[in-house]
Amino acid sequence: MKRSQRLRSIVELHALQEKDALQLMGRCQQQLREQQSQLEHLKVYRREYMDKLADRQQQGMNVSQLLEFRAFAEKLDKAIEGQRQAVLAREREFQRAQANWEESHQRTKSLERLSQIALTEEQKLENKREQNEQDARAARSARKDGANNA
Repeated sequence: MKRSQRLRSIVELHALQEKDALQLMGRCQQQLREQQSQLEHLKVYRREYMDKLADRQQQGMNVSQLLEFRAFAEKLDKAIEGQRQAVLAREREFQRAQANWEESHQRTKSLERLSQIALTEEQKLENKREQNEQDARAARSARKDGANNA
């Protein structure tokens, strides 16, 4: 098997690995978007809840209702913080997946260039071999013609 053919097999293997890395990166990006969306929903809900609290306070409310509202607001704050941590974790996962894909992509491109160089060298050698064969045939033919003319 020629060197270019062996390299082509390696390139194809790395291209599959690159494709897998790209798919993983896409899944990580999708999960990150979902976590960011959930965080944004929690923030919006908390703002709406605090607006509702402000309205109720203007209308008047008893102490136990106020404590319940505040306790729930604290739970929302904890949920928001937990969701921020989840977003940060997904961001790190996405960054690792992106770096992995970039590395895989570079490796595949490098191997493709190496494969192309090997193929070009093989073609040059084949062309040189063919030229040498043609030259040898021409020399034999010239010797025959020279021998027949003498």
